[in-house]
Amino acid sequence: MAFLRRLFSIAAAAAAAALVLTGCSSHSGNSGKLSIVCVSFPEYDWTRQIVGSSDGAEITYLLGSGIDLHNYQPSAKDIMTISDCDIFMYVGGESDSWAKDALKEVNSKDTKVIKLMDVLGQNVKEEEHKEGMEPEEEDGHHDEPEYDEHVWLSLKNAEVICNEICDVLCEKDSANADTYRENLRSYTEKLDALDGEYSEMADSAETRTILFGDRFPFRYLCDDYDIDYYAAFAGCSAETAASFETVAKLSEKLNEKKLDTVFIIENSDDSIARSIISNSGRSGVSIETLNSIQSVTQKDIDNGATYLSIMESNLGTLKKVLD
Repeated sequence: MAFLRRLFSIAAAAAAAALVLTGCSSHSGNSGKLSIVCVSFPEYDWTRQIVGSSDGAEITYLLGSGIDLHNYQPSAKDIMTISDCDIFMYVGGESDSWAKDALKEVNSKDTKVIKLMDVLGQNVKEEEHKEGMEPEEEDGHHDEPEYDEHVWLSLKNAEVICNEICDVLCEKDSANADTYRENLRSYTEKLDALDGEYSEMADSAETRTILFGDRFPFRYLCDDYDIDYYAAFAGCSAETAASFETVAKLSEKLNEKKLDTVFIIENSDDSIARSIISNSGRSGVSIETLNSIQSVTQKDIDNGATYLSIMESNLGTLKKVLD
């Protein structure tokens, strides 16, 4: 942590120097458009759906390189972009705790900040340690509750957050408020429809248990549709190697629940999943991927990736497995 603080201080100093050298004023002042900075892809995509074809805003997505939210640290350029924006959005969990320091560099008191976990309030869940999970290493803060930051993996949460984004957009750009509200209405209908499809999938499923040989960021999704789960690691775990005890316990669950699939998340090594299957002795068990929407690249966006398209793909995978 000390190293990260030093790194951030260096980046912040570089950003401040750049601001002095370039004499930057607010982004909206230069272009006449709102400057909106989003850390993660769900925030970015929700915002662009609500902004729509309106030319009232320019939206920046910081994780466009595809780096996982848990591993991202802002560059001097990123800090400068944040310091000059009109609206800044971030999750507000442990993975983007750097944002608190970045916000100290903001030039205008009028900058509006949307922190997803604050918007959701009591709907944010504490991380859960399920039977069979690898124990977490103690970090000296074990008395403090750890909250599950993967709030975007709930269509119900998405609707609440989109309403907040729309309200802030309307406040900052009243000239386009009617457009934003109409776009929100249309997008909310799509979220509701997909939520209904997920409910139908869960209601008709032969099994309502999934098993992950990986980190598990899907707590919100599973809770929404009453799906039980087992996993090697909690959603924000930094662990990459599972002990024999964890593999053995998950293999036992694979057999006990008569499951035919072990899940992993995108960009993940499937070695733990393969070990679980091998140790179980079961034949015909496949490995499937669910996308946690944590590492969407600009190339993915250019190829048409949206929050809804990824959640629809996840639904298709769950239908195939649970039916």
